[in-house]
Amino acid sequence: MVMILWRPFGFSRRLLKLESHSITESKSLIPLAWTSLTQMLLEAPGIFLLGQRRFSTMPEIETHERDSELFSPPSDVRGMTKLDRTAFKKTVNIPVLKVRKEIVNKLMRPLKRAALQRPGIRRVIEDPEDKESRLIMLDPCKIFTHDSFEKAELSVLEQLNVSPQISKYNLELTYENFKSEEILRAVLPEGQDVTSGFSRVGHIAHLNLRDHQLPFKHLIGQVMIDKNPGITSAVNKINIIDNMYRNFQMEVLSGEQNMMTKVRENNYTYEFDFSKVYWNPRLSTEHSRITELLKPGDVLFDVFAGVGPFAIPVAKKNCTVFANDLNPESHKWLLHNCKLNKVDQKVKVFNLDGKDFLQGPVKEELMQLLGLSKERKPSVHVVMNLPAKAIEFLSAFKWLLDGQPCSSEFLPIVHCYSFSKDANPAEDVRQRAGAVLGISLEACSSVHLVRNVAPNKEMLCITFQIPAAVLYKNQTRNPENHEDPPLKRQRTAEAFSDEKTQIASNT
Repeated sequence: MVMILWRPFGFSRRLLKLESHSITESKSLIPLAWTSLTQMLLEAPGIFLLGQRRFSTMPEIETHERDSELFSPPSDVRGMTKLDRTAFKKTVNIPVLKVRKEIVNKLMRPLKRAALQRPGIRRVIEDPEDKESRLIMLDPCKIFTHDSFEKAELSVLEQLNVSPQISKYNLELTYENFKSEEILRAVLPEGQDVTSGFSRVGHIAHLNLRDHQLPFKHLIGQVMIDKNPGITSAVNKINIIDNMYRNFQMEVLSGEQNMMTKVRENNYTYEFDFSKVYWNPRLSTEHSRITELLKPGDVLFDVFAGVGPFAIPVAKKNCTVFANDLNPESHKWLLHNCKLNKVDQKVKVFNLDGKDFLQGPVKEELMQLLGLSKERKPSVHVVMNLPAKAIEFLSAFKWLLDGQPCSSEFLPIVHCYSFSKDANPAEDVRQRAGAVLGISLEACSSVHLVRNVAPNKEMLCITFQIPAAVLYKNQTRNPENHEDPPLKRQRTAEAFSDEKTQIASNT
């Protein structure tokens, strides 16, 4: 039993806390006579002693109760591999503010900072002992005495004639009131990394679990479904993307087995079977970046098109698109998505190996496009989004065309993606691409950091115009025999480092 005693008005606003007939004071001394009085009052429980109720006046919540442990699940869930939601019940003491029910709405906005915000917790409840009053749940990490209110909050309370006196309330927490990260941190071995993020693909949560998380994989999958509205299936990738079709084997951890899904990206709709094609929602910004580089009337060759995230937005800009993918499933859904987004008349779709696509349809189209008069020549872009291997396919451009080279301003612009684990990833990609082409790209390329894939592993895009000496047969690298591509501003190491830091802060 706990009894709280207010000092008489005029002495101090501090409170006395009496527990088990012992008296403690918050940072002040008490006259001996006052101590005797409080000891006497303990013998008169009807005056100050609160009955068995769920809340009572409190001056403070102990420091250890204000930290993150207050809202951690019970410790005995550690090591759980099969989800038992009933094991997450817990009671915590939190501060509450008693107010008249008719002024609750006037208080909620001014007290937004101080109010408790937890999943599934109502911030205002009925006072169990006074039907005309309400209790506003407060955040124990922010409010632990009436002095914790900010001046603006105290001003509103004064205007509405509300006492800032804080009470405590026994709040019962259940599984529904904990966040996914809190649940997994409590369940997984202490000190181990916790999986709280995933890639969302329609109704599917795509996880990449680490070895120490695998014993808990089914529990993790179910927690992700429970805590993320709209997610009905959780899958884990069980091998790397190293096959010729760029898809991967996956295991359904929890929920539906259905992998047919629909996603919206940059205002376009894509439908596909996620278990049979490649889709990465983290590339949305990159898809948009490349799309913005093309103007109406331009031509795009998408060598590894997937289900169309580059091809379809570019086609919508009234560009001509040639899209290719070796995977029959990707080819099927690429055709479907072109119709779905009403660009099927602007996209020519192929189902070829990337090298065959470059040396076949791309070669034929380039011979026609680059042979047009200067006034009719469009800007030509080639996107090669296969980061693990795309640089190898650059060899297909070597001496691809016959005849007299066109002006350098009309040479195709290549956007080639690659991974790098090098300490200087931009220079690494530039050197590897140049080695395949047999030239130096130092002065005629730019490198864009797309995203951080893993610790010390970056995904990058190198952009350059194919030199005539590479693209045309019987051309030398002598400047007298061909026009060099215009020099592009090189990205400095400092600028690249700044961009890398910015991307890391956004992930």
